Amino acid sequence: MAQLGYAGIALLMLAETVFPPIPSEVIMPLAGMEAAKGTLSLPGIIAAGTAGAMAGNSLWYGLARWVGADRLRSFIDRHGRWLTLDWSDVERGRDLFARGGAGFVCLGRLLPTIRSIVSIPAGLLAMPFGRFFLWSFVGTSAWTSLLAGAGALLGQHHDKVAGVIGPISTGIIIAIAIWYIWRVMTWKRDRPNE
Repeated sequence: MAQLGYAGIALLMLAETVFPPIPSEVIMPLAGMEAAKGTLSLPGIIAAGTAGAMAGNSLWYGLARWVGADRLRSFIDRHGRWLTLDWSDVERGRDLFARGGAGFVCLGRLLPTIRSIVSIPAGLLAMPFGRFFLWSFVGTSAWTSLLAGAGALLGQHHDKVAGVIGPISTGIIIAIAIWYIWRVMTWKRDRPNE
């Protein structure tokens, strides 16, 4: 981490956001340990991690916004079972984002796996970019601060951070997988294909 420096931390967090299996639960605590050693500053680590993650968040948002929900309709009609949604789900998502998109984006940044994909519905459903960026920044900076701070507090005891956060992350991923399998098995189209 010390050799990578702040730019390396930002790039790792960008990669983590674009490719979710790279865990921020490892990157940021290790960077925090460097702060405990005095080789990097904790505020610099948090800023670098947040900047990298926000670049990835913005990339996913921009891509989803470019595709747009309307262009997605025929794809959903063809592959709805595997996506476990149909067009009425997208319309409900639009309503949900109109009422509570900011909270969904902010809190989603604090949840493993969800953290990396929450930009997609925000972009697809055309959440205003300024609002998306603000609430993503709040949630992302809180997450990177928590992990980097934990790493700094525990110093060389990374196994303690991983011992707490690792099982929680694994549990959430397993719950999402079970939910997805259940949705595929019980999925029924709400309306006939037009």
